Amino acid sequence: MTPPASNSMSSDDRNRSEVALPVLEVKSPDRMARRRAVVLAVVQVLIIVHIVIWVLSREYGWFGGATITPIEPSESMEFGKNGVINAGLIFFVLALLSTLVLGRWFCGWGCHVILLQDLCLWMLRKVKIRPRPFRSRLLLWGPLIIAVYMFLWPAFYRLVLAPFVQPNLSWPGFSVHLTTRDFWATFPGFTIAVVFLFICGFATVYFLGGKGFCTYGCPYGGFFAPLDRFAPGSIRLNGDCDSCGKCTAACTSNVRVHEEVRTWGMVTDPGCMKTMDCVAICPDDALHFGFGKSAAATTKQAPRTTPVPTRWDLTWPEEWACAAICLLSFLAYRGAYASIPLLMAMGMAPITTFLLWKAWRIVTSENVHLHRWQLKLRGHLRAPGIVYLGLMVVLVAFTVQSGLVNWIGWGAMRTAQDLGSKAASGQSLDAVDQEQARGAVQWLDRVSGFQRGGIGLTTDPNHDREAARLLAMLGEYDAASARLAPVVAAFPDDLNVRRMELQLATMPGDPQRVQSLLDALTVEPAVHDRLQLDTAEWHIRSGRIDLAESIVRPMAARDVADPAATKLLAVILINTDRRDEGQAAIRRYLELEPDDAHAWITLGQLLFSVDERSEADAAMEQALVLGKDDPTVVAEAVRYYAVTGRELRARELDSLLRRLTGND
Repeated sequence: MTPPASNSMSSDDRNRSEVALPVLEVKSPDRMARRRAVVLAVVQVLIIVHIVIWVLSREYGWFGGATITPIEPSESMEFGKNGVINAGLIFFVLALLSTLVLGRWFCGWGCHVILLQDLCLWMLRKVKIRPRPFRSRLLLWGPLIIAVYMFLWPAFYRLVLAPFVQPNLSWPGFSVHLTTRDFWATFPGFTIAVVFLFICGFATVYFLGGKGFCTYGCPYGGFFAPLDRFAPGSIRLNGDCDSCGKCTAACTSNVRVHEEVRTWGMVTDPGCMKTMDCVAICPDDALHFGFGKSAAATTKQAPRTTPVPTRWDLTWPEEWACAAICLLSFLAYRGAYASIPLLMAMGMAPITTFLLWKAWRIVTSENVHLHRWQLKLRGHLRAPGIVYLGLMVVLVAFTVQSGLVNWIGWGAMRTAQDLGSKAASGQSLDAVDQEQARGAVQWLDRVSGFQRGGIGLTTDPNHDREAARLLAMLGEYDAASARLAPVVAAFPDDLNVRRMELQLATMPGDPQRVQSLLDALTVEPAVHDRLQLDTAEWHIRSGRIDLAESIVRPMAARDVADPAATKLLAVILINTDRRDEGQAAIRRYLELEPDDAHAWITLGQLLFSVDERSEADAAMEQALVLGKDDPTVVAEAVRYYAVTGRELRARELDSLLRRLTGND
């Protein structure tokens, strides 16, 4: 990833760099381009088939309404956060391992965003626009930095930092989740998806070059690029090269192929995506994909000819300024108005940086153009340049506004979370806490949409949700419900939003109001069931066991019983001394969820209470098989064997418990 060293350009050099390279007009390498287009089209079809299967499985109950988890590298984040092994992680690991052998092939042959970028590049070339690659040394590091943040930082924080700064955040262990019933949970909605494809497809190509998003925005490429340096597979020279430049003209990865092979005998640039266009276009068949020394090993040796210095578009002062602009833009855009996902912000930030750099060039240079648009000529600003600068004022205003809304909202939400943690631990809010809560609500009011008198373009639903939490902590339940109402209207099937709505309704303690709210809900059945269980648990905490049982018993009696309802019914029956019926309920639950160690503990205790010692022992041992690493399970087993007079077994398990809790 380390960019080659270069001399800073003079003013004349920078002006000349505005002009596209004088390459020969050549026919596209149709044979290889068609093959790659077919492969990428097949990838798109497989993605669509995956989505269709998920939709049909939900509609007709195929595979229990589930499908394979998204085969998307971003799903790998769950591994670093929660130790979850899913299809996305397996796919990403295989892609990384194959890159160590074949080089950065996946970007060119397997990425659905590449198909979009190539299509946009093809369309632009059809109208005689050849996007020139924007070359920056520091911005090249953006994808690697964001990749480390996405995939490595969560695990580092949990395992290294959390024991000191957040002791309650323990490592959850490893788990395998290869199927899901909510395929779209981690993806944006249709509108945002369309905007994302426009920005990361067309806009990045137009402003940053043929693989603009791959170069400056894609976190997966942040890992693929450095791994490519150590791969034996590469584009190599196998004959005489006359440096005609056709390979460079055909390359859509922005690689100076003819210079690379002349200097090193192979392509060493980690931006090479192995599209094979250069191989197909070479008139002398001088290039091929083959195996040999890696780029890292090759560049340590003496070059065949004097290397051509890389020409960068930015001086070093401009590099640092652009790096700062890119970082601040990313922070301003990410999550803005609960609409801009991380990858979309990664596409928007370098585009913003390029546009502002171009505005700077208008101010400081004699001649500036953007593709066909002459913005400034011989020191005189042209009409397109005036329009461009006006648009830049709007862009700066939008970026600053988004940044302020994000920053102020983040601070207020952090206050809400801190106060919520204090309230959840059973501590009451003192006068200082209440003042902080009211202050945070006022700040959230200030960054709400302009239609409410705030400075935002619209109101971030996350801000409304946190404001509702703060108002609830202050005991203003009606105001909290009113603040949450727009969020409920916008996300009627979001379980967390509906649960909060229900919690606000339960806080005044009016069962009839809560039941009326439940009866009026028009949400997906799964969401409604979860809310009913929440209501049942609230009834139990409030001492209304009969009401709780009236909710969970019908849910547990269905043909396809709800495991959570069946378990809660068993708890109710056991705690009301209906042990025989409770035992039957817990057995039904274990048929649905046989891996629940705590349920096996409960069954063992029930069986012991009715003198069925051998079955109780079997249930306890099954619980230990499933929960041998769970201190609460082992502790219950220790008590069981101590009470039943098996001191040897109790001491053996007590030693295990001390090892698990670090008290050995």
